[in-house]
Amino acid sequence: MAILRIITLWALAISHTRATTYRLTENWVGHDFFNGFNHENIADPTHGRVTYVDEATARSDNLSYAIGDSFVIRADYTSLLAASDPGRKSVRLKSKTAYTTHVVAFDIRHIPQGCATWPAAWETDDNNWPNAGEADIIEGVNDVSPNQGTLHTTAGCVMPSGIQQTGAPQQLDCNYAVNYNAGCGVKVDKANSYGPSFNNIGGGYYAMERTPDFIRMWFWPRNDTSAPVDMKTGKLVIDTDSWGEPFGYWPSGPSCNLAAHFGPNNIIINLTLCGDWAGAVFNNDGCSGDCVDYVNNNPAAFRDAYWEFKAARVYLQGVALLQPESELNIIENKSTILSHVKIFERVHLLKSN
Repeated sequence: MAILRIITLWALAISHTRATTYRLTENWVGHDFFNGFNHENIADPTHGRVTYVDEATARSDNLSYAIGDSFVIRADYTSLLAASDPGRKSVRLKSKTAYTTHVVAFDIRHIPQGCATWPAAWETDDNNWPNAGEADIIEGVNDVSPNQGTLHTTAGCVMPSGIQQTGAPQQLDCNYAVNYNAGCGVKVDKANSYGPSFNNIGGGYYAMERTPDFIRMWFWPRNDTSAPVDMKTGKLVIDTDSWGEPFGYWPSGPSCNLAAHFGPNNIIINLTLCGDWAGAVFNNDGCSGDCVDYVNNNPAAFRDAYWEFKAARVYLQGVALLQPESELNIIENKSTILSHVKIFERVHLLKSN
């Protein structure tokens, strides 16, 4: 009977496993961001009116700092700039680890706002762009809402029409060389997903799941009761299939082999000003004058040009887990159960002999 009971428990564990679970591997809160990310002291690839500073400068100038569970990066908002000066000081972070199949989740209290701002939280290999692909999770300019999630790839990646998602698809061709590198974007179906309307509600949550078969992205406002508890609270195990319909879904298929267009990517969080996008649409978005002149002569306009994170987390696929979670210890001790089965088998054989 003991053997039967152990085998039954093991079979129960196997029959209830789920393949869509991920385990928490990085949990950056407050000062942890300094351990998980490097400050990229590089020329802005998007030609913005910024100077990305190193960590020592960012910390001494209070452009990067942590207080309790808050981590902030920002643009300088005190210096007047001459036309001949370097760009306004700002910060660009790059995760120390690159990822393939994973989930990344952001708990954000504030996104940079104001005319000329172009914040982004995204993933790429900036040493192998565009061959390794790019996935923009949060990106916008000049306070124009809503947020848009976008993929950028080399030629040969086109999304099908009629995808089930809550957001509004834009261009379907992800090729960076088409339509001035617009990529294949999806606009979030909530106006409070970006800019002042996002900040006024205390922010919210963004997440992306990347696999060889699909990429999908979600957004939940801070006050959204449907936001999944496992994602909000940073549980050790998450199940993305319980998160509801994403705002953006990019499947791999005959017209786009995602595995061929994406390599290991780092997480990048940055804030540029003006540049190829924000500068190009500065007046169209309701901002007055010349973008570069605005940045040079209006430092106080960038007082709210900052990111504030409550947390950022990365999850990797691990051993499939039981649902409900109360039975977790059964599957995690599966190897122990198997060893007990073998012990009982040996004992039974000895007694029978």
